[in-house]
Amino acid sequence: MRHPPKGSFAGHPVKLTPRANPGCATEARLASVATVPQLAYPIYLDHIRAESGRFRQVLTDCDPSARVPTCPDWDAADLLWHLAGVQLFWAEVVRHRPASPDDPRIGTEGAAPRPESYAGLLDAFDDNSRALATELERADPEAEAWHWSGDNRVGTTYRRQAHEAAIHRIDAELTAGAPVTPMEAALADDGVAEVLGLMYGGAPPWGTFTSSGETIGVRMTDTGTDLLIELGKFSGTDPDDDKTYEDEDDISLVDAGPEPVATITGTAADLDTWLWKRDPALSLGWDEGARIRIEGDRIAYDKLSAILGQPLN
Repeated sequence: MRHPPKGSFAGHPVKLTPRANPGCATEARLASVATVPQLAYPIYLDHIRAESGRFRQVLTDCDPSARVPTCPDWDAADLLWHLAGVQLFWAEVVRHRPASPDDPRIGTEGAAPRPESYAGLLDAFDDNSRALATELERADPEAEAWHWSGDNRVGTTYRRQAHEAAIHRIDAELTAGAPVTPMEAALADDGVAEVLGLMYGGAPPWGTFTSSGETIGVRMTDTGTDLLIELGKFSGTDPDDDKTYEDEDDISLVDAGPEPVATITGTAADLDTWLWKRDPALSLGWDEGARIRIEGDRIAYDKLSAILGQPLN
């Protein structure tokens, strides 16, 4: 599977040396395939519009040079341009489906000239966000459309871009010093499944995942959803650059498996923002008072923690 050249799409899974600030844009290598979306497609579209609208609202009067706490290499203007570029790219992917970014009509995210003024950035964001929502609304979610995950359907972009907008909305609120809007529980529930099953979990077609026989449970107290993470090893050689990975710690989100050796419990919103490292005040620990509580085998949890410490761009 080919990774788009010079892409910076928030949410690509990686197999790279961990960095300090997961969730900010870098080039990355695909590491998993998609899971089935859990929400109705019109609901994803509603979230794209609502989260993008809040993102725009809080950045409108923000100091363009304000640093983004969760992506400290960026300022507010960079964050604004990033999401504008992402939404334009995926609007073009859906518009020119099933063409891939190799098609010059699509190109690469960030290829458009960046406006020089902050007002120009705001205008570009408005245009690009509207274009994304329009193209998605016009398209059949089951229609073929390129996606880096290998799940080549328009619906995959519905799902990924709803979470993209939600996570960067949190970035915008933190940057502007605005109150952080609580994550909607159903979207956060789906977000936990997406980040574990799509971003970190599984193996690309050119690799294999071998289970260790150990599982860790994830329990969302407000939605009642239980997920099961299988620990294991990943091996394979990337055909794009001939880089070989051998017995690297990895995870897979599975429907069934052995009894969990450890559990992680919290609300869907807390778990989603924790996985994306978007809540600096979030407590996580082994005590009953922790917002996200860990129980069971510490060694197994430490293995999972090391995997989740890898960056997501």
